[in-house]
Amino acid sequence: MKLFIGNLNPQTSEESLKTLFSEFGDIVSVNVPVDSETGLPRGFGFVEMADKFEGFDAIDNIDGTYFEGQVITVKESRPKNGGGRSGGGFNRGGRSGGGFRRNSYSNDRSSSGYGDRRSSRDSNSRDSNSRDDRSSYQDPNRQPGRRFSPRGPRPSSDD
Repeated sequence: MKLFIGNLNPQTSEESLKTLFSEFGDIVSVNVPVDSETGLPRGFGFVEMADKFEGFDAIDNIDGTYFEGQVITVKESRPKNGGGRSGGGFNRGGRSGGGFRRNSYSNDRSSSGYGDRRSSRDSNSRDSNSRDDRSSYQDPNRQPGRRFSPRGPRPSSDD
């Protein structure tokens, strides 16, 4: 089982990782990638353990611990290509524009996809169906003269 170790100290060596993980089982390989331009470690590493149960034991015991001045993360390594998530970003096909669409039932592609607030910013005219205009909305549960507070009801002034 291959493990990913993140947030490593730049001075962490492969030998120190091997020493740390060897108490949980047999180690097949240890790799700390080095940046080809700077020659410095990239801040993460990989440890391959012989048995997956020993790997899970190492994850449970080492993840979130303090090692050589850093709190390290230990996870099961995912393949770089192939399995797991493919691609990235938010727009993975489908409609163009991305983001949140308020009126998903309309097929209007002229909107930006983010609520299209251009009308309230660019001009003084407001659409009568705009949700930004809350002054005309009356809450049916609102009691006249009362304000709602997240701290609870106001103390009564019956004293």
